[in-house]
Amino acid sequence: MGDWYVYMVRCADDSLYTGITRDPIRRVDEHNTSNLSGAVYTRTRRPVQLVYKKVCKTRTEAARREYEIKQMSRQEKEDLLVSTTDK
Repeated sequence: MGDWYVYMVRCADDSLYTGITRDPIRRVDEHNTSNLSGAVYTRTRRPVQLVYKKVCKTRTEAARREYEIKQMSRQEKEDLLVSTTDK
């Protein structure tokens, strides 16, 4: 079927949004343009920019990593962005 990705975008207000998808490029485009398929959170914080993505083999693995990231503090998320080269 294809890999899943955990992704993080930086919003125009400098906040970070994390999600999962099979196609990060399409998903970022949806966040920036669609009022139906973009997340409610990002609609008022456009434009968003992809700052992190990590490939996962299964949806379950991606969802677990998404949860882990969402539990991080803002500083931990920023540290993750600095430490990773998988952008």
